[in-house]
Amino acid sequence: MKKFNIRKVLDGLTAVSSPSPSPQLGAKENELIPETLQSEHFQICKTVRHGFPYQPSSMAFDPVQKILAIGTQSGALRLFGRPGVECYCQHESGAAVIQLQFLINEGALVSALADDSIHLWNLRQKRPAVLHSLKFSKERITFCHLPFQSKWLYIGSERGNIHIVNVESFTLSGYTIMWNKAIELFSSLTAYFPSFLVPPTSFFFFQLIIGFESGIVVLWDLKSKRADYRYTYDEAIHSVAWHHEGKQFICSHSDGTLTIWNIKSPAKPAQTITPHGKQPKDGKKPEPCKPILKVEYKTTRAGDPFMIFSGGLSYDTVGRRPCLTVMHGKSTAVLEMDYPIVDFLTLCETPYPNDFQEPYAVVVLLEKDLVVIDLAQNGYPIFENPYPMMIHESPVTCCEYLADCPVDLIPALYSVGSRQKRQGYSKKEWPISGGNWGLGTQSYPEIIITGHADGSVKFWDASAIMLQVLYKLKTAKVFEKARCKEEKPNTEIVDEDPFAIQLMSWCPESRMLCVAGVSAHVIIYRFSKQEITTEVVQLLEVRLQYELNDLESPEGGGDQTPAPPTPSTSPSPQTAAPQTHTSTSSNSSDGIRDNIPCLKVRSSPLKQSPGYQVELVVQLVWVSGEPPQQISSLAINSSYGLVVFGNSNGLAVVDYLQKTVLLNLGTVELYGSNDPYQRQLRSPRKSRQPSGGLICTQTWFSSIIDKAHIYEQHTIGRTCSVLCFPAKMSRKLSLPTELKPDLDNRDNSFSRSRSSSVTSIDKEAREAVTSFYFCETYNRKTDGGLTPSLWVGTSLGTVLAISLNMPPAGEQRLLQPVIVSPCGTLVRLKGSILRMAFLDSTGSLLPSAFEPWYEPNAPANGEERDKVRKRRPVSVSPSTSQELNENQYAVLCSEKQAKVISLPSQTCVFKHNITETSFVLRADVVQINTGICVACFCANGHIMTLSLPGLRPLLDVNYLPLTDMRIARTFCFTNLGQALYLISPTEIQRITYSQEVCENLQEMLGELFTPVETPEAPNRGFFKGLFGGGAQSLDREELFGESGAGKAPRSLAQHIPGPGGIEGMKGAASGIVGDLARARIALDERGQKLSEVEERTAAMMASADTFSKHAHEMMLKCKDKKWYQF
Repeated sequence: MKKFNIRKVLDGLTAVSSPSPSPQLGAKENELIPETLQSEHFQICKTVRHGFPYQPSSMAFDPVQKILAIGTQSGALRLFGRPGVECYCQHESGAAVIQLQFLINEGALVSALADDSIHLWNLRQKRPAVLHSLKFSKERITFCHLPFQSKWLYIGSERGNIHIVNVESFTLSGYTIMWNKAIELFSSLTAYFPSFLVPPTSFFFFQLIIGFESGIVVLWDLKSKRADYRYTYDEAIHSVAWHHEGKQFICSHSDGTLTIWNIKSPAKPAQTITPHGKQPKDGKKPEPCKPILKVEYKTTRAGDPFMIFSGGLSYDTVGRRPCLTVMHGKSTAVLEMDYPIVDFLTLCETPYPNDFQEPYAVVVLLEKDLVVIDLAQNGYPIFENPYPMMIHESPVTCCEYLADCPVDLIPALYSVGSRQKRQGYSKKEWPISGGNWGLGTQSYPEIIITGHADGSVKFWDASAIMLQVLYKLKTAKVFEKARCKEEKPNTEIVDEDPFAIQLMSWCPESRMLCVAGVSAHVIIYRFSKQEITTEVVQLLEVRLQYELNDLESPEGGGDQTPAPPTPSTSPSPQTAAPQTHTSTSSNSSDGIRDNIPCLKVRSSPLKQSPGYQVELVVQLVWVSGEPPQQISSLAINSSYGLVVFGNSNGLAVVDYLQKTVLLNLGTVELYGSNDPYQRQLRSPRKSRQPSGGLICTQTWFSSIIDKAHIYEQHTIGRTCSVLCFPAKMSRKLSLPTELKPDLDNRDNSFSRSRSSSVTSIDKEAREAVTSFYFCETYNRKTDGGLTPSLWVGTSLGTVLAISLNMPPAGEQRLLQPVIVSPCGTLVRLKGSILRMAFLDSTGSLLPSAFEPWYEPNAPANGEERDKVRKRRPVSVSPSTSQELNENQYAVLCSEKQAKVISLPSQTCVFKHNITETSFVLRADVVQINTGICVACFCANGHIMTLSLPGLRPLLDVNYLPLTDMRIARTFCFTNLGQALYLISPTEIQRITYSQEVCENLQEMLGELFTPVETPEAPNRGFFKGLFGGGAQSLDREELFGESGAGKAPRSLAQHIPGPGGIEGMKGAASGIVGDLARARIALDERGQKLSEVEERTAAMMASADTFSKHAHEMMLKCKDKKWYQF
């Protein structure tokens, strides 16, 4: 018979309780701490998206506005102007963008999608919107073409038909070019049936050139509605391009050949070229090559034309990178690319297709990069890309975001980062230079830090919704690299990317940086403006491996707080001298690894450039054949000179000034003799025999991993029934960077509460350390003053305190040891502890103490050296208000609830159950406007904010469902209402939860469209104008309009009005500053035009006077002559 457990009933009652805050503070005290933040101060909206468009599929360029548009396979649009002017749009259907066409200098863009719909976007507003949509139902769209200064859009279909759309009304014309009429199907039914239409690439006067994949090209006369010429080739066609004079065109084929045709000679090509084919000596056809996917034919006034194409390489070039070929005269340049080519465009001086193009650059869209090549300089150098498109140079594994950081920090990082820039770029300005910057008032500095899979750390200037790389740190330089797989050590615990950054802790005031890697290593860096050479890298090796017996349930409930142990039971600090050479690790005779780190620190001298320089390396080592567990929490404090890190086994406190380990404890030992779970410790194992069978492993990471699989860490040796792998596989981990497919089974059905009650404790295998916080606070109820402390949060919701007895500052700090002693349990919450912070008696946020930055490599006799000797840490003390009995409040947030604890009495004054059906992924205590709050992001997509200290719900928006673990790994909040996350492997999405920022966002965003005068049309010459004017005077309105062509069938396409009209009116009416700027530009343009009119009028008057004078002289000369004298 099953035993009845009353505690399970209590857990069930707790689970259905209301999530409203539970105030336990007296009314009098609550009134003395006013809360300034209200729900109207919060609003969620997206601000800007940075990075390279993920999975690009198409591209277009406006040569007058100088704007580039990129479409993606997910239906996104990214528009780029000058550096700092970017815009993101999204099609509602999410279908891939197959082609883009600008209405040149009209502030509009046409997009064609894979779902057979076309859309007209209005770019004359800061947030573009769709004006019209047209959905085809019977035919699939393969290509679109919009001639310059035309309102008629030509749409080719998979059946080979061409339809015409009026872009002003977005309605279909009755004029249709049927495929069978174009190629005369009745003459040869079997040979010319097309599979789908390949682009009508250019429009010349009233002739349209149509290419079919089957190898047929048709020159269609729009006026007479018939084919003038048909050109046939044996190989399939991929692209067609006009010569600007309209007498020739060029085709690219599937066998790697280019054919140039004269319009009036359809029998055979005028020239056939195989650029990369081997020419046989016997005069036979060259060997076939890979298809040439696209070709462009651009002419110049002073030299030979440019033929630029992608593909066409020989099949012999196995393993060769994708190439773009530029043929100019007798020279052929093959430009290798790092990634496959998606599309390319040639930038020309004129937008008119019937004039000399004068190409000056080529924009190449790759799968993971954007390259712009300078055609005007020898060697074709590339332009330096000013956009932040290399976020994904190595996969991003973690992010940190800091707003309102010290003002001298960005210039310091830029000064050292500017020395890292590559050389050899083109000296010309970036050619994509359209749009205008926003006029926002946001002026505080912002920095984004990204950690990457290759061990690099990048610092970005994110001020004023822009993004620019400042500095790049390569942490892998500290370690020895294996030259090949055979040299790779067998002690690594990851299959790939052993240097990947897992956690970062940064003190912006002191510029101290600490990073934790996936191979269980921690590196501490100092910032210096001087270059140094480190002869030997300082190294500490830490044994942190413990084994626990099965847990026994505590006697009390979830909120029970055991009494702390007495100080006499606290373990003494563990000291260890730093190792200056290779680790003294060893393998026993039976092959068991022991005292071996996962990575080998380099033993040769390390040259360190200005910037972040290695201070100390700490590595966890193998213990009795067991690999070290990955680090789950990390913190650094420059005022105390301490670094602390923890994992599923315990924690270690390191003094990086004295290069010693102060504390190395299992989580259980922090409880002392009052462990609520009554566990028995065996630490560490002395011997272990390797097993040749299957080993049971359990997956863990903080509180998320067994729900969402962000990082997989395998603990060997416990009896469990989670996963089974062979012994060798259990020691190899992979750092995932993509979506785990099993999320749907774990998101909203997380039923296992992480409280310290009976039902959850029975399922927990280990208690991991999940968070730290350095502070000056009260550790015990009897404390009469503030003491330096370290607060520790665990995966079981327990918060413990460690007292830090710091020696005097100055030289004594380097001589006397730091005394570290655990103080026991303070409080317990449901779920894993995510964030801790402290408030003073007035409710203001108390930051951690820090030390101001100084130059560590200053000369021995300089002023900086004196500052180093006299430096003292900056201690942030609470206000000395005497109105309240309590001096501080601790804010604790777990993945289930938040509590505010009064100190030193350690009583809970406020409590709020954040979520019952989900769990919090990220929580931060942030400052916004004049108040502070707790900001939370939950796995069910909700973003919440809670007031402090009252924990009143202020915002709860279902913003973003957790569809990708990349979001969970990179989501972070910061002060002043800012947040970000990695929306794709290549893009960072920034959002705001501040109403004030949302209101000012319209002014902060840049403008894509600016009034620019269209260049004058080319001068056609006297004889062309006299004898060739009929071609230009074709009335397409009469030809394609309803009166001339009739109406198109309604069943062919459906017209869908878009919301862009209303949005455009709002965008045009938004912002007085923008209106004034536009009015000023219009006045300037009007003044320029008036001055030009005056100049032309004066020139005409002078010309008339001259003509009158010459005529009068001619009349006087000829008036007395007879007719026969002429």
